[in-house]
Parts: sequence; structure tokens; C-alpha cells
Amino acid sequence: MASASAPTIERPPQPPIDGSYHHPEELLTAAHSTATIGDKIADVVLAQPHPKAWWFFFGIGLALLSAFGLGLIWLFYMGVGVWGINQPVAWGLAIVNFVWWIGIGHAGTLISAILLLLHQKWRTSINRFAETMTLFAVMCAGVFPLIHMGRVWLGYWLFPFPNNMAVWPQFRSPLAWDVFAVSTYLTVSIVFWYVGLIPDMAFLRDAARNKWQRWVYGLLCLGWRGSAFHWRRYEKLYLLLAGLGTPLVFSVHTIVSFDFAVSIVPLWHATIFPPFFVAGAIFSGFAMVVWLAVPLRHLYGMKDMITDRHMELCGRVMIATGLLVSWGYTLELWMAWYSHSKYEWDTTYQRIWASPYWWSYWCLILTNTILPQLLWIKRVRMNELALFLIAGSVHIGMWFERYVIVITLTRDHLPGAWGRYAPTIWDYAVMFGSVGLFMTLFCLFLRVLPMISITEIREFLPFGQGGRDGHACMENAK
Repeated sequence: MASASAPTIERPPQPPIDGSYHHPEELLTAAHSTATIGDKIADVVLAQPHPKAWWFFFGIGLALLSAFGLGLIWLFYMGVGVWGINQPVAWGLAIVNFVWWIGIGHAGTLISAILLLLHQKWRTSINRFAETMTLFAVMCAGVFPLIHMGRVWLGYWLFPFPNNMAVWPQFRSPLAWDVFAVSTYLTVSIVFWYVGLIPDMAFLRDAARNKWQRWVYGLLCLGWRGSAFHWRRYEKLYLLLAGLGTPLVFSVHTIVSFDFAVSIVPLWHATIFPPFFVAGAIFSGFAMVVWLAVPLRHLYGMKDMITDRHMELCGRVMIATGLLVSWGYTLELWMAWYSHSKYEWDTTYQRIWASPYWWSYWCLILTNTILPQLLWIKRVRMNELALFLIAGSVHIGMWFERYVIVITLTRDHLPGAWGRYAPTIWDYAVMFGSVGLFMTLFCLFLRVLPMISITEIREFLPFGQGGRDGHACMENAK
């Protein structure tokens, strides 16, 4: 006789008769099959005309990129003296923008590598454009150290190559460490991004409407045929690159923080800078993911793949990393007071109240600490406009964080060494021009490559419908 308390075995969700499938975790809200997923994502590249808003953003990007080009031409002709840099502010907006862009580029590798190793399925709908964001952000960041050199054509001196001039990098300088860290990060990110694209480019090759598309995507997919052998090698390599990219998420911004932390300047010489910079990088990186995801959902009708659940989870990551950043600000004040160092405390007082740049510190606190606290409210996290505006405040706040670190320390304990920093029009041309470079590259990416991974979205489907255990069916769905 069966016991009344026998456990009930729940049956897994079964796909409907037409082959469509709803994901139970609200990560794929519409009913989809293997074919409809591939068609919807690939048609953005192959067939669907791009919305008018695409042309609007592309036009803004080109306009800002033109200003970027003019700024660089004048900079190379006249030298870095056209900027507002002077003693005691010798770095100016160039280093501010460098660290800001590097921070934005962190979320792509985090989503792709760390969340993949942790088996977080919600990364699937946002990892492709987040990875692309990483590449373009690192490219924008890499421009600034080169042009700050003044003689950009001698930038290759930063690399240890065999030469007869005996010119070698100063390996004790954190600026040389930046070169190795950023170049390694960019290289691994490009390989990881490209490997993930290979199955999707094979799909675009088979679905192409003309011979040029078939030829280009056929060349880029490296002979992919979707065999079991290909899938086995692909998954091993993808997992290996994820494991390789994971420590880079922490190492790159840690090394960037050493630009300040290894100095003896008050408020810079602090052991908290490495974890503080990493948390801030992830904070700003996820804010950029939100800024990209919101227009993509609306302009291309991707709300069923980039769902409200994805947006809420991004908001949760932002509130977690935002708390870490706010804790870092608190520790800076605590250590300045508890150390009983008059240099640390006087510099803190100058930064907060007495400096001509006191307003920038409070803009930082408002946008990075106070406004993100609204994300504790689920209604705010689920409100797309509110989340978008808070993400925008994070971008402003993280830029001001770098501004506060670099610019505000213009008053030390010798009044004769006091100075002021005033950016010129050429500082702003290069700064906003880098934004134009990012916008232009990202708009072009939307035209030629799938913004969402077709392969990984199909893994949401159950066995026999092209899911994780049915890779062999994927390439034959058409």
C-alpha cells in the first residue's frame, strides 16, 4: 500500500506540439523554436532594415568622431600643450578618461567568463553585446596613454622588442605595467569574443541572401559544420578562455589602480585602491550594459530575449557593487582620520570642503552613492526608465571619481606649488570624441554581426528542440 506521504515527482516542462518553448525562469518570455530564434536574431543583420534611430545614433557618433579626429590632428601638430595640463596636474583628463573607459570594459568579460563558470544562464542574452562593448571600450581607453605621450609614433617603445638603441621599458613603472595588462586583456577578450561568434557566423553563412555575405561569413566561421567533433573542441576552448579571462577581470583594474597606489601622494598611497577600483569598474560596466540593453530591446524588438528579468538582475549587480564602492569612500575618510596623519587629513579636508573642486566630490557622492540606493526598491529596478537614468548617473559618478582622484589634489603643503586645472576645448574634443568612436564602432557592429548569441539562446530549448544536448540539430534548423 502506497504511503500517503510519498514524495511527488515533478515532471519537467514539456514543449508544445508546435515545437515552441517558454523558458521557466522568464529568460525567454515568448514562445520560440530553434528556427524562430535563429531567424529573429539573424534577420537584424541579413534582412531587416535598421530603424531610423540607428541612423540618428550613427550620425551623432560620426559627428563626435570628426571632432576626435580634429582634436588629434591639432594635438599632434602643436603638442600636448594645447591641453590644460600643467603643474601640479600633469595628467589631466587623459588619464581620467583612460581609467573611466577601462572600467566600462570590465562588464563584458565578467558576464562572459565569470558568469559562464558559475553557470548563470541569464548571461546568455546580454553576453554578446557586452563582450563587444568591452572590446570597443578598451580600444577607446588605449588611445589616451598613447596620445598623452606627445610623440605617439614612438609608442612602440613601451614594448620590450629587440632593438639596437637599447631603449627598454621601465619595468618598475606602473605605466609600463598598464601596457602589458591592457594589451593582454584586449587580446584574450578578442579571442574569447571571436570564438563565441564562430557558430553564429556559420548560421549567417547558411542563411545569407547573397554570395558576398556567404563568402564573408563562410571565411569568418573557419569551416564550421556543426559536427560533434567541432562542438567538443569549441566547448573546451570556450571554457578554457573563460577560465583564462576570469583573473584578468581583477588584474587589469588592479594594475591600473597601481598608477596611484604605488605613489607616496596623500590619499593615493592606499592598499584599498585595487579592490576599490575593481568594484567601481564592474559598477560602471553593468551601467553601460543597461544603457545598451534598453535601446536594443525597443529598437529591434528583443524584449522577449532581453527580458525584464535581465534588467532586474543587472540592477541587483549594480546595487551590490555600488555598496562596495560606497564602502570604499567611507574607508577613505576613516583611514584619513584614524591614521592621525595630518597630510592625509588635510588633503581630505581640501578635497571635501576647501578645494576649488569641492563640488566634484559631492557630485560623486550624489551620483555614485545616494541615487543608486533607489535600486533597493524592486519597483525601481523593474522600471526601465528609472533603471536607465540611474545607470546614467553611475556613468557620471564614476567619471567624477577619477576626476576627484586626479584633478582635485592641486593644493599640497607648499602654497607656492598650488595650481589650478582648466580643460581646454581640445581636452573636451578628445574626451567626447572617444564617445563618438565607441558609438560609431558599436553601430557598425549591429549592422554586421548578431547582437545576441544564437547558439546560446538556443540552449534554453529542451532536448530534441536544439537545446544544450541537441547541438547537432542547430545548424539544420533552417
